[in-house]
Amino acid sequence: MDTAARLLRLLTLLQSRPDRPGPELAERLEVSTRTVRADVERLRGLGYPVHATSGVGGGYRLGAGAALPPLLLDDDEAVAVAVALRSAGTEAAISALTKLQQVLPPRLGARVRALQATSAAVPGPDVDPDVLGEIARSCRDHERLRFDYRVRDEAVTSRDVEPHRLVSTGRRWYLVGWDLDRADWRTYRVDRMRLRTPGGPRFEPREPPDGGFTGFVTRGVAEVLWNYRADVKVHGSAEEVAGLLPVAWPVTALGPGSCLVEAGADTPHDLAVYLAALDRDFTIIDAPELREAAAQLAHRLGQAGSR
Repeated sequence: MDTAARLLRLLTLLQSRPDRPGPELAERLEVSTRTVRADVERLRGLGYPVHATSGVGGGYRLGAGAALPPLLLDDDEAVAVAVALRSAGTEAAISALTKLQQVLPPRLGARVRALQATSAAVPGPDVDPDVLGEIARSCRDHERLRFDYRVRDEAVTSRDVEPHRLVSTGRRWYLVGWDLDRADWRTYRVDRMRLRTPGGPRFEPREPPDGGFTGFVTRGVAEVLWNYRADVKVHGSAEEVAGLLPVAWPVTALGPGSCLVEAGADTPHDLAVYLAALDRDFTIIDAPELREAAAQLAHRLGQAGSR
């Protein structure tokens, strides 16, 4: 292959795995290791930070640079990125999607349009990427955040928080932090936060709340979404069952063949219907209202089946 094609192939190989030995790259490109070294220098000249390591396990690694160089995506990756950007719906995502669509080959553009035409996403509130970035930096550097927070009744309160983790539920971003005034863990919707400057001093990270940061957010979201909740033992692996349930239903493995589900719905009847639709055996734990609703549903279905 010519030099330009070889450079693109080399860049693809470096992006697909963190470390690549020189002899392996030479074999894949069907050139000598000397040519690989020359091509690496060409990539560096184009702004790609390619780091070299010596020794028995030495090779090349593509690092992070001061500026963002162009990325190479295969067909499936390009389609996945386009669909994800379309689903995000933010101004920055739409801008990035526009740039990507301009360079997509016709065959990939048709795949993206087909997916967009036959799928839908539940939109969430727009989140300023600069705010997300600042919160993420504070979590990483263990620096306190001060911000105004708009609660559900539209009242605005001032918060002084030790930020620990950002969690996305697919529709919304949440910050899990230790509220200094309340001396307890709290969850904050990022779209309701307005950061104040300057922030606060550094802090020592705390042990995560029970269930971890993701579990803490999931339980909090469930408490807001549903009026009725119950614990149910479902027969099936936690991984399999979790794939069938709403994201806000925490799932805890009890063994290789069963798991505990903290389920929720507006009414016991609605929850009974949903659990029946899973087509999995389950046991209701200490929830008499759900047991009664399940018995009524079973009786109704039994009558319908006997007619």
